[in-house]
Amino acid sequence: MNGKLASTDLKGLAEALVETAQRNGADQADALAVQGRSVSIDTRAGALEQAERAEGIEIGLRVLIGGRQACVSASDHSKASIAEMAQRAIAMAREAPVDDTLGLAEPEQLAERRDADELDLSDPEPDPAPEILQELALRAEAAALSHAAISQVEAASAAFSRRNMWLVASNGFSGGYERSTHIISTVAITGEGLGMERDYAAESRSHAADLPEPEDIGTLAAERTLARAGSRKPPTGAFPILYDRRVSASLISHLLSAVNGGAIARGASWLRNALDEPVLPEGMDLFEDPHRPRYPSSRPFDAEGLATRKRSIVSKGILQGWTLDLATGRKLGMDSTASAARGLTSPPSPVNSNVILTQGSRTQEQMIADMGRGLIVTSMLGASINGTTGDYSRGAAGFWVENGRIAYPVNECTIAGNLREMLMTLIAGKDALPWRGMEVPGLLVEGMTVAGA
Repeated sequence: MNGKLASTDLKGLAEALVETAQRNGADQADALAVQGRSVSIDTRAGALEQAERAEGIEIGLRVLIGGRQACVSASDHSKASIAEMAQRAIAMAREAPVDDTLGLAEPEQLAERRDADELDLSDPEPDPAPEILQELALRAEAAALSHAAISQVEAASAAFSRRNMWLVASNGFSGGYERSTHIISTVAITGEGLGMERDYAAESRSHAADLPEPEDIGTLAAERTLARAGSRKPPTGAFPILYDRRVSASLISHLLSAVNGGAIARGASWLRNALDEPVLPEGMDLFEDPHRPRYPSSRPFDAEGLATRKRSIVSKGILQGWTLDLATGRKLGMDSTASAARGLTSPPSPVNSNVILTQGSRTQEQMIADMGRGLIVTSMLGASINGTTGDYSRGAAGFWVENGRIAYPVNECTIAGNLREMLMTLIAGKDALPWRGMEVPGLLVEGMTVAGA
């Protein structure tokens, strides 16, 4: 297939939704039209295990009437369906509760840039054929199985998707762009029965040319799996914990959730009173840059048509502001940070795009040596996070460190602490990986509780 989606008139569909809603009594309206196609191939034991293909167009409408709003969507984009959607959305909105902060942007607030050409988010090369994806998956699988102690590859996958969207609003905004995604992943297994261990490796890029070789991904999955052989429980006590770069972004995601305007407006955040106060160690910066070319969450404008921009979230350890869309900004008496995102069936809400944390000066090996005795966390499952107090507890697995060296792999343990206290003790490594929506290095946290043997 060609590198671009067929020229379906997404703009025309979105315009028709908005115009029909206004004719039926909406004060304001905005609409999304999305066209996409995807192919996913799974291999196992050197053969095709599963193939999936999806293609279609979906449309979504939001209407606002007197401080009330409602959202509807459909995969049928006929004139009759559009008329029915508008009528249904208006009927729903009239029954919704009133929120005086709801409303579209003023025309002068809207982004001038209405495309993403400068961000290079869509691979211009032809879509990979299923046979090509299958070959990539088989190569990744073969690389993992070339390690003698790998008993099987649970799944090796290669996938591709292309998505085009267009946003139209009754305030005059009209813009859209296309993005593509290439993915290769492998899950490897070693051992049997109770001694079985598994791990994975996966990479995603907007352009195929930026992906690692499938052999590299399969090999990494195998190496990670073999390193986990013979896992056991760690001791119980208070120890330093090094969050490997595979999972360190989860700590920063908790901070981002706590400074999200939605949580702040509800008063349901453990950082609700921390504006202009230290939330990270002195000298540590956290910012977002929605304009990184080819990056996964880059975007020229947000879901309310406001121009996105590079923004400091934490500067030298001090919290600079909340992440806001129009509604949460109005609730808090602040301007939107152009952070709105929305789905076909949901109203806008604040999100972050391409978050980057300051890196430190030490390698992982140096950080392990410095921690002396403690836990390296490489994977986590389950979570008990109190959004109001910041109390934190998660299941974890990784490696136990003795005398500054990895001693043995561990599993079935729980780590706990308080996020406000944890974040203030962070020591950052210098091993952050590129191409991630959250570019965060390994993070060392002092004095957390480990519950193991």
